[in-house]
Amino acid sequence: MDGLPDPARAEAPHQDIPRGVPLAVRRGQPTVWLNPHRAPTADGLPTRAVSLADVEAALARWRRFEPLLARLFDELETGRIDSPLRALSEPVARRVLGGAGGTVWVKADHELPVTGCIKARGGVYEVLVYAEALAREAGLLGPREGYARLAEPEARRVFGAHTVAVGSTGNLGFSVGVMARALGFRVEVHMSRDAKAWKKRRLREIGAEVVEHAGDYGSAVAAARTGFQGRPDAHFVDDEDSLDLFLGYATAAFDLRRQLAEAGVTVDRDHPLFVYLPCGVGGAPGGVTLGLKLLFGDAVRCIFVEPVAAPCMLVQLAAGLERTVSVYDVGLDNRTAADGLAVARASMLVARMVRGLIEAVATVSDDALHAWLRDLWHAAGLRLEPSAAAGFAAVRPFLTALPPPNPARATHVVWTTGGALLPEAEFQKALRGSAAEPAAE
Repeated sequence: MDGLPDPARAEAPHQDIPRGVPLAVRRGQPTVWLNPHRAPTADGLPTRAVSLADVEAALARWRRFEPLLARLFDELETGRIDSPLRALSEPVARRVLGGAGGTVWVKADHELPVTGCIKARGGVYEVLVYAEALAREAGLLGPREGYARLAEPEARRVFGAHTVAVGSTGNLGFSVGVMARALGFRVEVHMSRDAKAWKKRRLREIGAEVVEHAGDYGSAVAAARTGFQGRPDAHFVDDEDSLDLFLGYATAAFDLRRQLAEAGVTVDRDHPLFVYLPCGVGGAPGGVTLGLKLLFGDAVRCIFVEPVAAPCMLVQLAAGLERTVSVYDVGLDNRTAADGLAVARASMLVARMVRGLIEAVATVSDDALHAWLRDLWHAAGLRLEPSAAAGFAAVRPFLTALPPPNPARATHVVWTTGGALLPEAEFQKALRGSAAEPAAE
């Protein structure tokens, strides 16, 4: 869910400022918006377009591809893409909680193998869905053929006649690109000209073609979507409107459930699970939320976290779902150090999915992101990019805003999103809280 501001759009707010958006949000102040639309899980889930059976089918597809993934990527000995669940030490957990009760765990998707970010869950999965369909059509996957066969020259010739395209400023594009190039697809990543130069270099190094666009992330996605519409030799990964991406993210809930059980963590009404999820366009946190709700029901409470300058999901949910609304419409400029969360307009697909499911949306300042990034590096050895620190900055404000009684036996899971592949120079800039590198190469 990457994006950068469109200066032309950010000059002035929309003349008709949407109702329902809190004044503090419009002023760019840190805010906790407790979701007034939250409903019991049993009432909300049956109306969703994605069911438990759909998520289980996605999980089964991941398992079918494990032999292929193990063959293609040395770091995937088992073929499974997952991250560790780490407990924070008591002193660090106390700082995160600010005196509230409970334990704090980190779902360390910043350490995900292959891509080093949460986008592997959705981006890699959607490429696998497309590859499976092409392979079946070409007769490469009969009843006796294993999926590892798709690494062989015959399959690569089939895939090489097709292009996988995506709009991104980095992490999603890299996740899609790594998987697609490993299978032999041509890859196009459509990006804003303001995207970071090191992310463009990284994409070109894996053989992806980088196509630059004026404007923000949304402009790049829209241009790519139009360019690839109707092409039989190509597949466009639509970060704003893809159920396959959503399902790839949703399967992560099964990994977390298994890890919590292995750690002896109980999740029920008396032992609630709070999960803090950085949010850009919404696909990753939305998918994870739906998966967790399907597994834990009302015992899990999900909180989205966004930068104060780019709270696109909060703005959309607060304004209502009758029409799309952007952060520019409420006078915000979409400029933040958390470039992975700098999105002006939320996915309406995801907004409709999560409207009654999430507990709250919290907005956090760039100063808070940098402060937590430094603290977590020095105190816990977590090497994060600014976007991935967002969840930690939201815990105390959310618990303060939560109506009493404050749950003392809660488990808090902060989901990180990226950082393992951040170049050392960029990580040092983030530690200093200094400006990101110039966009131009």
